Amino acid sequence: MDRALQESYIDCPYCWESISVLLNPEDLGEQYIEDCQVCCRPIEFLITQGGMGELMAVVSADSE
Repeated sequence: MDRALQESYIDCPYCWESISVLLNPEDLGEQYIEDCQVCCRPIEFLITQGGMGELMAVVSADSE
């Protein structure tokens, strides 16, 4: 698997802005929280892998 960071776009679950994020292959299967670059609210990320080997971020509103 390629170990380089992969750029991806996600839609913030709060403000619905499309933002660019860098996904790290070492985070595959990990869940973490990162603030939206636009509205600064906490987004919950789950890093998965697509059928072609690409990294994908499943995002949701922080469950706190």
